[in-house]
Amino acid sequence: MTAIKQSSVIQENKQYALDLCPVTYVMEKIGGYWKPIIIYHLAGGPKRYSELKRAIPAITEKVLIQHLKQLEEDNLVVRESKPVVPPFVTYRLSKAGQGLQAVIDAMETWAVKDKAGKFKK
Repeated sequence: MTAIKQSSVIQENKQYALDLCPVTYVMEKIGGYWKPIIIYHLAGGPKRYSELKRAIPAITEKVLIQHLKQLEEDNLVVRESKPVVPPFVTYRLSKAGQGLQAVIDAMETWAVKDKAGKFKK
């Protein structure tokens, strides 16, 4: 993978946008297709990896693992493991992740209304 040159103009512009635009900041944390879906499923309470995989069958194992790690690095998800055999690992939303609940709920509400045709002229 290519290293990102931190002093590039693109990186400076990105940092500028992150500092000034709250929407850019949120999209940096939860952007993409799968992260909001993972957060949505974790909003119901802690889940094991296998429960998440069953809840989101279209996601590949690789992508689920990558996104869980990224969400953990961004302090939106907490990974808890118990030292037993086989390993018992659960994922839950952190306080910051729980703070996104209103955003995810708004997305859900909008989707239900749009599917019902509430926004058509």
